[in-house]
Amino acid sequence: MTFFADLHIHSKYSLATSKEMNPETLRRWAAIKGISVLGTGDFTHPVWSRELEEKLEPFGEGLFKLKMDHGSDHLPASINKDVFFLLTAEISCIYRKHGKTRRLHSLLLAPGFDEVMKINKALAKIGNLRSDGRPILGLDGKELLKIALDASDKVMFIPAHAWTPHFSVFGAGSGFDSLEECFEELTPHIHAIETGLSSDPPMNWRVSALDGVTLVSNSDAHSPAKIGREANILGCQMSYQGITEAIRSKRGFLGTVEFFPQEGKYYHDGHRTCGVNLTPGEAKEYNLICPVCKKKLTTGVLHRVEQLADRQEGVRPDGAPSFYSLIPLVEIIAGVFALGPGTKTVNRIYDNLVAQLGSELSILMHAAPEDIGAVASPSIGEAVRRMRSGEIRIEPGFDGEYGKIRIMDRVKQPC
Repeated sequence: MTFFADLHIHSKYSLATSKEMNPETLRRWAAIKGISVLGTGDFTHPVWSRELEEKLEPFGEGLFKLKMDHGSDHLPASINKDVFFLLTAEISCIYRKHGKTRRLHSLLLAPGFDEVMKINKALAKIGNLRSDGRPILGLDGKELLKIALDASDKVMFIPAHAWTPHFSVFGAGSGFDSLEECFEELTPHIHAIETGLSSDPPMNWRVSALDGVTLVSNSDAHSPAKIGREANILGCQMSYQGITEAIRSKRGFLGTVEFFPQEGKYYHDGHRTCGVNLTPGEAKEYNLICPVCKKKLTTGVLHRVEQLADRQEGVRPDGAPSFYSLIPLVEIIAGVFALGPGTKTVNRIYDNLVAQLGSELSILMHAAPEDIGAVASPSIGEAVRRMRSGEIRIEPGFDGEYGKIRIMDRVKQPC
């Protein structure tokens, strides 16, 4: 069985998230996107954890489904309505180590509410779990890993968006130069890292030390429509054990769905306030100082990968899974017609495509361009074809600013 899993999202209890991030809406949007297994996010938050226990029921080993979901009756017949939840949470650790302040975000996967309770009980002694769905704790990342392992050896710990400048294990602003520097003797328990929106597998392949871990991708969605913008492709038993074992062993881990990393918010070096967007080479010429305001530039993911790389571009490790660089369907539609992604016209075209051709991921990856064109517009079919072949232009993102993608020149808006 092949399916998509998006294991890193947030609930309505995290800061800067949509109030629609509730189980019912998450389940609906996961189905529309083509995600079969969705992380719950935020299991450390007591109110959200309680809501999950009330609304979910076990389905198989370590997965859950909604007890009642009347909303599924209104979903298009073209999509698979089976969506299951896996208990997950992201935790922010801010602490001093080796004379430097570290800011580490980590993703935890848990097989059940008993393990969640053990983790939450330990973390509640350290910080306030109610203040944010992604709690901020003064806790060494290695100690968080130890707490996870003490709860159960089935709990999986994954460094989140591993290259993001400010809050990640390899981040230029507060990270480490190796997994071992961060996790020391517990490093063998790290079986995966999350690539994040601003890096993709080929960038990570340049660091040979990462050959032994699985490169996972997730949306880190803060609103329902962002679900599935990155995801994992699995060919294993649809269960907690099946998924985590595939990540550990790479057997049954078939690949990932990726952003074009240039579209990510931290691909290039730069300074958003001054509008300065630089390649690593250009930033070096300015000694990593903004040429406008003379303050320090934010070192982007591309630059940070180059700092740690011990391989040239283009090297692919033996057995590396496949990856597929995609652009969200609403962005494609909006770009073709030069409309805002939230406009009624874009939403109408999107809904019609899903109703006729299936989930968003199936459209982006498999639908024939001529079929897309017949349902929506030949220009959209052509845009999808160009996306698949990489015939796109991107103004890279930098210092918190998303990159701008252009696939085609503007065409006449549909009636």
